[in-house]
Amino acid sequence: MKKILKNLFIASFVLISFASIGQSKKLNLQGTWRFAIDSLDNGVQEKWFSQKLKDKVKLPGSMLENGKGNTVTLQTQWTGSIYDSSWYFNPRMAKYRQGPRPKFPFWLTPKKHYVGGAWYQRDIVVPADWKNQRIWLNLERPHYETRVWIDNQEIGLQNSLCVAHVYDLTGKLSTGKHTLTVRVDNKTKAINVGKDSHSITDHTQGNWNGIVGKMELSTEGQVWLSDVQVYPSVKEKLAKVVIQLENNLTTTVSGKISLSARSFNSSKQHSVAPLVVDFRADKGSNTLTYTLPMGDNFLTWDEYAPALYKLNVQVSTNEGVQSVRDVQFGMRDFAINGTRFEINGRPIFLRGTVENCQFPLTGYAPMDVASWEKVFRKAKSYGLNHFRFHSYCPPEAAFIAADLVGIYLQPEGPSWANHGSSLGDGHPIDQYIMDETNRMAKVYGNYASFCMLAYGNEPRGGKQVDYLTKFIKYWQAKDPRRKYTGASVAMSWPLVPANEYMIKSGPRGLPWDKLPSSSTDFGEKVKNFTVPYVTHELGQWCVFPNFDEIKKYKGLYEARNYELFQEDLKDRGMADRGKDFFMASGKLQAISYKHEMEMAFRTPLSAGFQMLGLNDYSGQGTALVGLLDSFWEEKGYIDAKEFRQYCDSTVILTRFPKFVFQQNESIQIPVELFHFGQKALSKVVIAWQIVDSEGKTVQAGEFQTSDYAIGNNLSVGKITVNPQQINQAQKLLLKASINGSEIQNQWAFWVYPTTLPAVKSEEVYSCNSLDEKALQILEKGGKVFLQAAGKIERGKEVVNYLQPVFWNTSWFKMRPPHTLGFVCDPKHPAFQSFPTEFHANVQWWELVNKTQLMLLDEFPKGFKPVVQPIDTWFLNRPLGLIVEAKVGKGKLLICSADVSSNLDTRPVARQLAYSLQQYMVSSAFNPQTSVDLQVVKNLFDKSYNPNFNTYTKDAPDELKVKKNGMNP
Repeated sequence: MKKILKNLFIASFVLISFASIGQSKKLNLQGTWRFAIDSLDNGVQEKWFSQKLKDKVKLPGSMLENGKGNTVTLQTQWTGSIYDSSWYFNPRMAKYRQGPRPKFPFWLTPKKHYVGGAWYQRDIVVPADWKNQRIWLNLERPHYETRVWIDNQEIGLQNSLCVAHVYDLTGKLSTGKHTLTVRVDNKTKAINVGKDSHSITDHTQGNWNGIVGKMELSTEGQVWLSDVQVYPSVKEKLAKVVIQLENNLTTTVSGKISLSARSFNSSKQHSVAPLVVDFRADKGSNTLTYTLPMGDNFLTWDEYAPALYKLNVQVSTNEGVQSVRDVQFGMRDFAINGTRFEINGRPIFLRGTVENCQFPLTGYAPMDVASWEKVFRKAKSYGLNHFRFHSYCPPEAAFIAADLVGIYLQPEGPSWANHGSSLGDGHPIDQYIMDETNRMAKVYGNYASFCMLAYGNEPRGGKQVDYLTKFIKYWQAKDPRRKYTGASVAMSWPLVPANEYMIKSGPRGLPWDKLPSSSTDFGEKVKNFTVPYVTHELGQWCVFPNFDEIKKYKGLYEARNYELFQEDLKDRGMADRGKDFFMASGKLQAISYKHEMEMAFRTPLSAGFQMLGLNDYSGQGTALVGLLDSFWEEKGYIDAKEFRQYCDSTVILTRFPKFVFQQNESIQIPVELFHFGQKALSKVVIAWQIVDSEGKTVQAGEFQTSDYAIGNNLSVGKITVNPQQINQAQKLLLKASINGSEIQNQWAFWVYPTTLPAVKSEEVYSCNSLDEKALQILEKGGKVFLQAAGKIERGKEVVNYLQPVFWNTSWFKMRPPHTLGFVCDPKHPAFQSFPTEFHANVQWWELVNKTQLMLLDEFPKGFKPVVQPIDTWFLNRPLGLIVEAKVGKGKLLICSADVSSNLDTRPVARQLAYSLQQYMVSSAFNPQTSVDLQVVKNLFDKSYNPNFNTYTKDAPDELKVKKNGMNP
């Protein structure tokens, strides 16, 4: 341990928190600085620190904010992996590679880009009354290696991506005028955190160069508080305070230390009786430990009542007050009991999202509390209580805001040690992670919201288990205020037995390879674990781009990826379909999240999930997985109220055996409760009703008054539905609510007639190929129903499931599915007898899951199918599931979904076939668009040979072959 701690300090630098320097004097360094770019790395050798730099910038800020850097071109060397480089070679993409604004599909495009050294310089005047004081230079968040000079003297080098760079200038900075020069370098050097780490990657925040946040010189006396750490114990009703007191005098010093604490952010006020103690400090560093009794009526911190205290520590000697520190903390015990987390002895369930440093207006994380508070309150309005910061640590403002809002945080070391880096192989990154997490614990460790810690994301390295085991054991021994896991990983990563809690991806996904139901959970995935299991990156269900969002990018990053997707859609003849594709895919995305989250809530022993994500991820090929956009704003197809129905501290759940029933079935629906609220529920009545498509109540009831403990799988009762009275195909809603509260949930299900009347269809020729009779009938002006399931060639490369694209098809190199549901007009006469919305829903499963689609690229531009599947936005292929057209003199309807086989056990297919037949014999069947017969024949041409090339051999780790369960 001593060796690791020793390495935390470089030369003469000491870490202190900006918010805790008490009454020290400060000199603000924000404003105009002189500037120079050092792209050739000549500055140090040429002693630029001794020259007056000629350019100017404003700090705090990035080079990008100051309009500095290189024009983005095809030759720009990005910081990040690209697994689908077809954009660089595909002839169809040629126009997007040309001109002054190349449109990259991989991520947002900065207005300028620069990786390398840059120099920042200004003159400072040190006040006369700073004589004989200790002087510090505080740079809150440079990005990311700094070297500092005072006049011609180099002070040192620091490279933290997580905390402020704080330089001790004592003895090196006399009173009067001086030149302060800072060289910032954002190149990856010997310490390689991984090019896809969210601390540095162009996928999200961008690999920017600059200094943001607070910038100041500050002073302390010769006896000062360099650190104060608070270790609260709710059980023991006390706070242990560990003080690091520095004595720079030549002799031992004595005096008094006073500690006082009072609450400051809650309606109920509480003050702690001050503690005044004598101290004696030898020359150098002194560790002093005190116990502060909190009394019997102290306030606790959690997600519901995040009460905070301000601890004031004051050091006095005979000469007066020497040093003062104010420290924010909360009285909370974050603990583990079996497979559950507990806060202050009460079980909690983590409902989290992954935050990826997605801030497109600036390209870096906000440095102010208000911005973070807005983000956290938005997430809380969506029922969440937890944030994981993927391979980066946010600035101090985030911890302050999370404390105020009541959010459990898992910051991470700033590393995704993969894709060019590895962990545990003896590289500099190994020690850097220890140094960085120590810095994080020292600067942010008092914040109540800092509850969990991981090294970072999905590492590479054959010795990673040994390394992460040591990492966990080190932190368990050093700091009991939070819980520790090695890494946030998917299932192909090795298990680290030392983890205090697991973050793995086993309990996620939709089991829609089978008929959808709500009877399943992820119990089999977690049953063998004896520690809390948090689902890694749940969700990742995509939505089509919202092109109206483009105008929001008024900052330093342009949504050229969106512009490309929009223009490509236009070139494909579907410009008018963008909004429809967006809304229809959005509805399916929300349905997918609902079903997966409810599975998580039904899972026995599960400790929580970290969804990916509540908001979009603009990189890694453009991963539009958010229910909110990159700006944490609603997209328009779901709001917080609806989302909280199935994601909140209390959720009513069902176990539908399926969602599609026939009229002659008896429906049994078990109901249960998920409840991780502030306290158990007493004398609760849960009511339910079933409403039809017109909003009329079909059936209703109440369960008996009951008490419900904190936990999940709490049995409520069973609803029995008799659908015999429902005499037509219909969508129904089961609604359930807790009387006298806002807690409610609902589920759609469908009932279909057991038998259907025959349709007189002599005038319609039904076939499964364009045979001679079909051609003759079309030639004579007749009607043909071509049931083409399993016969399609042109389009066979498109893989269609019910669930939408996972993450995106670019990053995962066209891993299926390739589509995002479909869009249709529910008022189209083809659906007169078939209940549907304008988007996919679970009743369509037997029609669309792994169903062939038609590629309509030879059809007239602008052709609109009756049911149009939505292709991945990287290809924007015009697709069809049901199409109608004039062919010659005749009328043709083609359906590539199976509506003919096993109809006695497939009521949805039977009903759709019936509705289509009714439509075709009616006068409403009158297609308006003519399609050449040969174009139709080409759908079945066996010589069709699709070709797609990603032009990149490398692949994401999830697609690679694993050896012995070890990530390569």
